[in-house]
Amino acid sequence: MFKASCIQLCSNKDIKKNFYASKKLILKAIKQKSDFIITPENSSLFGLNKKELMQTTTSMEKDFYLTEIRKIAKQYKKWILVGSAVIKEKNKIKNRSLLINPKGKIRAYYDKIHMYDAILSKKEKYSESKNFTPGKSLKTTLLPWGRLGFSICYDIRFPSMYRKLSKKGSLFISVPSAFTKTTGEKHWHSLLKSRAIETYSYIFAPAQSGTHWNGRKTFGHSLIISPDGKILKELKKGSGVITANIDPNLSKILRKRIPSLNKD
Repeated sequence: MFKASCIQLCSNKDIKKNFYASKKLILKAIKQKSDFIITPENSSLFGLNKKELMQTTTSMEKDFYLTEIRKIAKQYKKWILVGSAVIKEKNKIKNRSLLINPKGKIRAYYDKIHMYDAILSKKEKYSESKNFTPGKSLKTTLLPWGRLGFSICYDIRFPSMYRKLSKKGSLFISVPSAFTKTTGEKHWHSLLKSRAIETYSYIFAPAQSGTHWNGRKTFGHSLIISPDGKILKELKKGSGVITANIDPNLSKILRKRIPSLNKD
């Protein structure tokens, strides 16, 4: 058994303000004796265009947000997953999820594969591929309690990806997100519960919430979901923390009862 926490934020374009908002909630999770803490997508920066990102962002090693989060992980000896930070690598911008171990080292990272290019209405359009270079490969890594599979936000609409992550042995799958309010109201809960049930995996889904500096509205409703689709914890709106007890054996038990992952 261990405790996992999801942080809910309303990030903006100021990386230092975003860090201090994150730090406050991470420390709150630590007070709740959480072992594994996850922040949302775009925790470090939110809503900048390609030109601004090229001027503002830097490498993993030099990024202010990551450097400070690594200090917290080391000081308190906690596993922290930065849901995503915006990283510049060889003049390419990556939407990158990074796992930091209790020694403050980057244990593993995943670059978002599926870019959110969508036209929801005449007024609401998104073109993530204009700003970011997509990742090419799935990523899992071992935590002390079992294997973690990485994903980010729009990835949730591609169920085959989650099946592959679970077949690689993932007992937990992270889905840090900045889901739009428009689609969140229609699909968020259904998609996340479906991925949990299909894969018999715990789903950790920290989210952005509220109206951001550029007018974009995100849905919130951070969720921790059990492998049988039960919502263990939910934070509907505002900034905050949710924490739940996680039993890795539950995933294993359910997979033995209904061995659907053994067949294609």
